[in-house]
Amino acid sequence: MIVHSTEEKSRVIDALGLFLINSCGERAFRSLVDIVNTIEAEGHYGNPITILSAQLTRKRDTMAFAEFVHSNMTSEDIETLRNEMPDRLDEDQVFHLRFDKQEAYMDRVKLISSSDAITAKVKIETYPKDRKAAGKIVEELFG
Repeated sequence: MIVHSTEEKSRVIDALGLFLINSCGERAFRSLVDIVNTIEAEGHYGNPITILSAQLTRKRDTMAFAEFVHSNMTSEDIETLRNEMPDRLDEDQVFHLRFDKQEAYMDRVKLISSSDAITAKVKIETYPKDRKAAGKIVEELFG
């Protein structure tokens, strides 16, 4: 996720924290700054930007993330995910989501199509690799 120079970095970290704290619990709350990777960079027009990222690797955390997202989305957003699932699941079985930063800062989960968003990539593992089976898993996780 990108923090533009016009945004307050601590507020964007708080918005990202909505997802991390509800996925990792107290462990994330105590060390949110420690689990968010920060890279200082330069934007297209020379403006300073900060790139924030975090990775959930434990199955328990990723399942909690999916449950939190599903239980906090509007019925319209769930329907959007159902309709767009084939487009959001790529050939590597990664499911792509984008959430509104401002809504997340206000403790709300809202899908957005803008590139200026909190992006989540959920890797769906199937053995052997099977996109149809991955699609069923996505439907189970996100509605």
